[in-house]
Amino acid sequence: MTNDPIRVLSTPAIAAPEGHEGSEACSVDNPASRVIRETLARVGDKWSMLVIGVLHDGPLRFTELQRKVDGISHRMLTQTVRSLERDGLVTRTSYPEIPPRVEYAATALGRSLSVPVIELARWAAAHHDDILDAREAFDDQREASAVR
Repeated sequence: MTNDPIRVLSTPAIAAPEGHEGSEACSVDNPASRVIRETLARVGDKWSMLVIGVLHDGPLRFTELQRKVDGISHRMLTQTVRSLERDGLVTRTSYPEIPPRVEYAATALGRSLSVPVIELARWAAAHHDDILDAREAFDDQREASAVR
């Protein structure tokens, strides 16, 4: 065992943009923090975000929606659209036709959420390589410190 100091790999702090100083919205001191946590838990899961993003451009039938949301199972899509419908983010319209036709569409509230969701997806795509590089550096450092 050596007496070398442990180096922590981290990214430098980023200054908050003008007008966004502090973290009041995220703080336990905010009286609405419980509601904020519940809302972020609902809309922050990957399937909800992907469904909202896909429905931004217009209504889709269930099978079309499932095809556009890569990797989602029938059961998970059913649960996701039900939850989004309950939260007022998606509408379900059933047409009395044979065969039956059901369409899902983002509500005005859902479309307002799709704007930051799509921006987050763009951010993730733009920084994909940076994230992979950071993961690799972190894993390399962990492996190197485990060998000591």
